Amino acid sequence: MAKSGKSSASRIAVWVILLLLVAGLAGFGAGGLGGNISSIGSVGETPITVAEYQRGLQQEIDFEARRRGQPVSMQTALQEGLDLRVRERLAATTALTEEARVMGLSVGDAEVLSQLQQVPAFQGPSGTFDRDTYEFALERSSLRPADFEDDLRSTAARQLLQQSVTGGLTLNDAYAETLYGFLGQRRSFRWAELSEELLAGPNATPTDAQLQTFYDENGTQFETPEIRKISYAWLTPDMLVDGITPNEDELVALYEERSGELNQPERRIVERLGFADVEAATAAKAAIDAGETSFDDLVTDRGLTLEDVDQGEVSRDDLDTPIADAVFALTEPGITDPVETSLGPALYRVNAVLEAHETPFEDVRDELVAEAAADQARRAVLDKLGEVEDLLAGGATLEELGKDTELEFGQIDYSAAATDGIAGYDNFREEAERLNEGDFPEARELSDGGIFAARLDEIVPPELPPLANIRDDVAAAWDAAETKRRLSELGETLKAQLDAGTAMEALGLSGRTETDRGRTDFIEDVSPALLITAFDLEKASETALIPTADGALIVELLDISPADMDAEEAQNFLAQLSQQGSAGLAADVFELYGQAVQARHGLTLDQVAVNAVNASIR
Repeated sequence: MAKSGKSSASRIAVWVILLLLVAGLAGFGAGGLGGNISSIGSVGETPITVAEYQRGLQQEIDFEARRRGQPVSMQTALQEGLDLRVRERLAATTALTEEARVMGLSVGDAEVLSQLQQVPAFQGPSGTFDRDTYEFALERSSLRPADFEDDLRSTAARQLLQQSVTGGLTLNDAYAETLYGFLGQRRSFRWAELSEELLAGPNATPTDAQLQTFYDENGTQFETPEIRKISYAWLTPDMLVDGITPNEDELVALYEERSGELNQPERRIVERLGFADVEAATAAKAAIDAGETSFDDLVTDRGLTLEDVDQGEVSRDDLDTPIADAVFALTEPGITDPVETSLGPALYRVNAVLEAHETPFEDVRDELVAEAAADQARRAVLDKLGEVEDLLAGGATLEELGKDTELEFGQIDYSAAATDGIAGYDNFREEAERLNEGDFPEARELSDGGIFAARLDEIVPPELPPLANIRDDVAAAWDAAETKRRLSELGETLKAQLDAGTAMEALGLSGRTETDRGRTDFIEDVSPALLITAFDLEKASETALIPTADGALIVELLDISPADMDAEEAQNFLAQLSQQGSAGLAADVFELYGQAVQARHGLTLDQVAVNAVNASIR
């Protein structure tokens, strides 16, 4: 059984690798950069090809853009070392390919074909491997079957190498059991908050000497922040939008541009399952109607997923006439009779019926006016960018920009706490922190399409105001510190009494009991230090005092319950941790092996080729 599980996992891994290869190679054909540059370096005799590096770098940039939710420029990628990360990864992979070559590790044509036959993307209407479908999929990615199969053969060889190095590496059971024994432990405890009401009376009024001492010892908390006095000139779309009135032709054009959103025909959300012949499709429909099977079961039996058969949201015009007639004949969710298509007979399942809707021009006219005006304002601002750059380069001051152009001049005492006006833009804040005295202003863009230029006039360092100017603030801080000190002293007294066996209620404390709490539980309206401290205590009846921002907490441990190692949750955790730990151990061992292989074969890089690839990506 274990062998079967590993085999299944390996097949899944192969499918994933194949699909990633097809998707990742899209758009990067054999053309590369042109000329004679074919590789950016090599490990031993195995080259790191231009296509591999170009593809890997583009994928890394695209991944970072999706993760951040905004485009990542090539300049940013280079500054942050994304290109270096890709080269290191490719060097490690190429080193393993070179090692497999030296060792003579490879897989035969039969194994390559077997793996290709398992990829759903390469299967035809009958659900089996189809050579035409396979070649068409590669052609769309500008790939030749021979090149793709060589990549597959190299990947398979690296897998063989990895399995030979890491096979049989498993995590010791004691590790997982010890970890769950720690994480799964439960504790019951009683705690109370020491508040100001427990004190015998209010704090005494501080003397001048006490305030002076407190001021001297805690002066940094009363310092003013660093102030960066900045002059700026800026222009945003909002400053222009009220003066813009789009004409009717522009509104009509925008309405037509958004017609697909505002006016939609009747649509259906459908799935398509193809069959080898009409007899098979008819038999499948009959079995569904008889309740002997379902559309989902037929998809699963074919080795497909619902994503594989999903056709999405379609209108009548999106479909060939016979298909459209069958699909749109259904006025509610259901399954069509077999339909002949260009790819053979198929069943279509309609999952939702979306009614047509039309939005008259007049109903959205105000919205179109606002959108068109905002768009024109953004374009008008960006059109000013080049003019502003030229004026600044010619020696114009920010004050002159505010007088001679549509930009508005302003000044701000900027600090980290400033958020009003232009300080609310992250772009400005970054520039404000970067500026040095004497820097010439440069035109920059704002996140809403605005532009600005800024100049640092002066830095006012943090300073401690005289005590006389902030006496009330110092007195309030002294009073809070004194309250905390007195509560801490009271807490030590109460803790000693608890340790002697006195109950919390007898000490005038409003105790609260927590039963069977875990390490990761959340106790509302109390510092996380309470739970952490409760799990630091070693035996029942032990107590602890926990300082807080306003005073203190006192806790008494009632009971320790060991983790239930036989519980289903524990067994699932142990199995998962053992699997993850074994995978991590294998990954660490294989990484060390890869580093040794790379050092043995040697890595060479052609920096000219690297620079050429970097320059080709925009």
